[in-house]
Amino acid sequence: MTYFVTGATGFIGNHLVQTLLKNRKGKVYALVRKESLAKFDKIKERWGKDADRVVPVVGDLGKAKLGVANKDIAELKGKIKHFFHLAALYDLKATAEEQIETNVHGTRHAIELADALEVGVFHHTSSIAAAGLYEGVFSEDMFEEAGKLNHPYFRTKHDSEAIVRRECKRPWRVYRPGIVVGSSKTGEIDKIDGPYYFFKVLQKMRKLLPPWMPAIGIDGGRINIVPVDYVVNAMDHIAHLSGHNGKCFHLTDPDAKRVGEVLAIFAEAAHAPKLTIRVNPAMFGFIPSMVRQALASLTPVRRIRDAVMKDLGLPSDVMNFVSYPTRFDSRQTQKLLAGTGIEVPKLEDYAWRLWDYWERHLDPDLFIDRSLTGVARGKNILITGGSSGIGQATAMKLASAGANVIIVARDLDKLRATQSEIEAEGGKCFIYSCDLSDLASIDELAAKVLKDHKHVDVLINNAGRSIRRAIENSYDRFHDFERTMQLNYFGSLRLTLALLPSMSARKSGQVINISSIGVLTNSPRFSAYVASKAALDAFTRCAASEYSDRGIYFTTINMPLVRTPMIAPTDIYKNMPFIISPEEAADMVAQAVIYHPVRVASGLGVFGQILHALAPRVAQIVMNTAYRMFPDSSAARGSEGAQTELTADQMAFMQLMKGIHL
Repeated sequence: MTYFVTGATGFIGNHLVQTLLKNRKGKVYALVRKESLAKFDKIKERWGKDADRVVPVVGDLGKAKLGVANKDIAELKGKIKHFFHLAALYDLKATAEEQIETNVHGTRHAIELADALEVGVFHHTSSIAAAGLYEGVFSEDMFEEAGKLNHPYFRTKHDSEAIVRRECKRPWRVYRPGIVVGSSKTGEIDKIDGPYYFFKVLQKMRKLLPPWMPAIGIDGGRINIVPVDYVVNAMDHIAHLSGHNGKCFHLTDPDAKRVGEVLAIFAEAAHAPKLTIRVNPAMFGFIPSMVRQALASLTPVRRIRDAVMKDLGLPSDVMNFVSYPTRFDSRQTQKLLAGTGIEVPKLEDYAWRLWDYWERHLDPDLFIDRSLTGVARGKNILITGGSSGIGQATAMKLASAGANVIIVARDLDKLRATQSEIEAEGGKCFIYSCDLSDLASIDELAAKVLKDHKHVDVLINNAGRSIRRAIENSYDRFHDFERTMQLNYFGSLRLTLALLPSMSARKSGQVINISSIGVLTNSPRFSAYVASKAALDAFTRCAASEYSDRGIYFTTINMPLVRTPMIAPTDIYKNMPFIISPEEAADMVAQAVIYHPVRVASGLGVFGQILHALAPRVAQIVMNTAYRMFPDSSAARGSEGAQTELTADQMAFMQLMKGIHL
């Protein structure tokens, strides 16, 4: 028996050819574009020892008679028993013109070729989309009743099936598969569509929340999912039964589940939080459609929606299909498959295979260069306070990744030492001496850097001053607040404002501000330091809102306590084992350079912020306990005193408050 298959290099066609080779004898002629012959040869490898029975026929879906040469038509005329037309475009992101060209015109050209070849039976692979958004049960003998075909994919699948029904002169059969997912045996699939669009959302939930935590999901209409192995086995069996020409077969799940149930099954497969609470979008149906459309047309609403959908990896109109209203009657198909062992497996039994294959092979993050080298190589990155501590460790890390590191500090000797160390490792480092508490000096610095390097891709405001002193010991030390604010806030702000115009002109850039965990936890004894960093945090949030549409990212890093020269004068920190190293801090900065997050903070810092928001009195008691437990240093009190050993209570408290300024 001889077969002709269009779309043989596609997902369903690929599996159908493999099934035909396994179950049937004879040759399979496959339509292949000239440009895809190399791809075809690679796909043949998966068909094994029977692959030699597959013969490529050069053609093009967009041409009359599929562009098949006259000599090939003459050679195959009268020999093809079954012509399977599977080539189609299924992509929610494709334009209407692209879908019409492939789905509608392509089907007409396939029929022209089938007529010219005088094939036995023309088998057209349609889709449940041909029913549109029909309200109710759609049976296999229904077609004209389809409704709400506004979406290009629905319309083109309906129109292509109409062409088969009205224009095909050969005996024909139509197959309407549900939403086809990967193999129930291996999980294999070749692209992301259908329920796979929600996998990234589930993955993000898994990273944010523990699996035992109940989560809110969506409900909606019934979504008809079938694995590819069921589809091709059913097509192969029905195609070879006699007496069923001119009929349509629903290759669907007779027990289709609601959207919420499907997502809950995949959430379990992904070890994500259980979607035990489900919200049905239909509950918002009381809002008049005119009002919903008016709200959706507002620029802020549209931009927020697009940003959220992009971040979640969802097509902009995927939510239109959540409340899918159609159910599909497949009793005729089920009757023909009875006793064959061909049946739709339960999604619960193979969902883990689909998830596993997606996460190993199709997760979009697998194809993005998330390495520091891939992001930082060749970029001009300016780091203030780059001669020691966090700044020095960050400069060395970024330089080793190929960045052009520009470090700024007051001490020229320390700058040169850092530069020599970086260059000894093969990195590029440029040094500038500047007093970052002097606004005029900052202006001169910015002008010189821009003259020398043309632009700055990333500004890391790291230079800072910390003062650990209780307010009651600061009544006559107003200058502590002034000098802390001058460097930590005004110095960083002045440099940022000097470099922002060039970033804005290039529509590219990032400003990373090294803040403190104290801003989140409101650490006592650090009122001057925390206030200056809080001011910088507030500016960062405001600036991020203004520049979000210009390709400029602002990131705040609420850094926990780091063992740097800045904390050296505080005796008590010398005994603290729970302080991170500059290298660990540099890793946090590197993550900010790679991912452009709005904020980088430790879990304890975030918890502190939440505690202050929900139970401020409790948070004050906790921090007051720390205040009374850990006294001012002798330097802060203006006296001399010997360093004391930490008590057991102090050690235990520091373990709980790891990284917080005490």
